[in-house]
Amino acid sequence: MEAIVFEEFGGAEVLHLKEIDEVHAGPGQVRLKVAAAAVNPVDFKIRYGWMQAAFPTPFPATPGLEVAGTVDEIGEGVTGVAIGDEVFGWSVTGAYAQYALAEHFAPKPAAVSWESAVALPVAGETARRVLGLLAVREGETLLVHGAAGAVGSVAVQLAVARGAKVVGTASPANHEALRALGAIPVAYGEGLAERVREAAPQGVDAVFEAAGHGDLPALIEARGGSKSRVVTILDPMSAAEHGAVFSGEYSADRVAGLAEQAGLLADGRLKVQVAEVFPLALADKAQQLSEDGHGRGKLVIKP
Repeated sequence: MEAIVFEEFGGAEVLHLKEIDEVHAGPGQVRLKVAAAAVNPVDFKIRYGWMQAAFPTPFPATPGLEVAGTVDEIGEGVTGVAIGDEVFGWSVTGAYAQYALAEHFAPKPAAVSWESAVALPVAGETARRVLGLLAVREGETLLVHGAAGAVGSVAVQLAVARGAKVVGTASPANHEALRALGAIPVAYGEGLAERVREAAPQGVDAVFEAAGHGDLPALIEARGGSKSRVVTILDPMSAAEHGAVFSGEYSADRVAGLAEQAGLLADGRLKVQVAEVFPLALADKAQQLSEDGHGRGKLVIKP
């Protein structure tokens, strides 16, 4: 089968298309004929060798955490799925390939495109998990830092659906899009805490940090100096230094959450944005764009 592989750590140039042995479903797994794979920032971090503790990388390695496709092999012990079913979730073998194995997945509704489906697993699970940790409730005010990104935009929508007031940080070019999702936009940069106070004079009850940029101190200031109910998904060292909580592990019920969010996608109550779609052979360009810090929306690869 064709797959994107890298056989050493380095820049996007180490990625190349190669014919490799087909993968086959083992116990607890299904094999998918891949219809779409999504690009995440963690992909280039793994490629550089920066994530060895969390993602040990034997060579040759195929990137890609998020996958959507059609089931064509079912391993021992797997129930509730049939050959030909369309599903999406997390790959255990790398999704930048013609075939990939998955253990955690949900049915893809017919009304949801492959591109939209594959944009959801990581962003949807992360947003749901952190909102749960923050215990965001109706009538509260949530500050989402990086609200126009893949994770942040889903978090905004889920929080608004809970009845929360949401203040979202983003570059000015993304402010109109945030308003359309129901958030009050504020700009990044110096003076952030003051701008948040102007947007939410009653104060901020919780902070979801999904952008990085070393802004945790300003976000805590915007929270009124309180370090409680401040969660970051990007920087465990900074979280420990400033007294915030770092969340980086998948929740145990991630498949149930994914199935629920798939229903929201299907009926239009949740939206994801796809920025650009690349053929498999141009996966290096997709990862480079991700590494350079592309604009709003998900980057998708289609074999």
